[in-house]
Amino acid sequence: MTVISLKSAQVREGLTLPYAEAGYPGGTPVVLVHGLGDSWWSFEPLLRRFPASLHGYAPTQRGHGDADRPPEGYAPEDFAADLVAFLDAVDIPRAILVGASSGGVAARIVAGSHPDRIAGLVLLGVPGTLADKPAASGLRKALEGLSDPVPRPFVEDFLSGTAARPIARGFIETMVEESLKLPAHVWKETAAGLLDTDLAATLAGILVPTLVIWGDQDEYLPREDQQVILDAVHGAGFLVYEGAGHVVHWEQPERVVADIAAFAARLAHPGTPAGPA
Repeated sequence: MTVISLKSAQVREGLTLPYAEAGYPGGTPVVLVHGLGDSWWSFEPLLRRFPASLHGYAPTQRGHGDADRPPEGYAPEDFAADLVAFLDAVDIPRAILVGASSGGVAARIVAGSHPDRIAGLVLLGVPGTLADKPAASGLRKALEGLSDPVPRPFVEDFLSGTAARPIARGFIETMVEESLKLPAHVWKETAAGLLDTDLAATLAGILVPTLVIWGDQDEYLPREDQQVILDAVHGAGFLVYEGAGHVVHWEQPERVVADIAAFAARLAHPGTPAGPA
């Protein structure tokens, strides 16, 4: 099992992001980007399974977990700017970005705007668009009256339905505790930034190799939503995880790690055959 180290990086004045690091110094740098309400802990099941070929970094985004909480700056482009600053602060010249759920929006903005820094992009249950999703309008309504302290039932309801397979209760409890660290204003502003952004526009200009991974039991993102991404990103690969829900990296971490490692190998050695979908 790979050892996980906890560190922190000051990405700009007044903003320090904790991050988890795992893997081997000579491995391909892989930066993991979590979604709304999560922290680096979202990727603990992946990091402890990283092979020698990968070197993983999982920053906690602003306002989340134990990261600093500036009063503003919670739109997808703000999180994207933080990601580029994180690459600079940790001295990562070029990396594979792996975005999960809404974290994939910031990741693809960086992939489109800084292709010189991004070797490849992996999207795990990432929305193509949210404009037509009932869950999106439901979240907006649920956040209207949210105030501090954020109630545990709100967080538990937010996480319910994300997985189609059983997840270890201890891990789910950890994720609930991490989500409870977010002040109400961070929940509201991060969600508003996501819901008010033209997500289709964030898919424009992505020229780096891209892999889309989706669970066919995802309650939030139907197959046609993923087609929005595949139509926009030329040559993107697509892997369907049968029986998995929205959080494929929690439900099938071994497979996700294997697919990321295979993707990295193909980038390093273009003649490497793709594995089975």
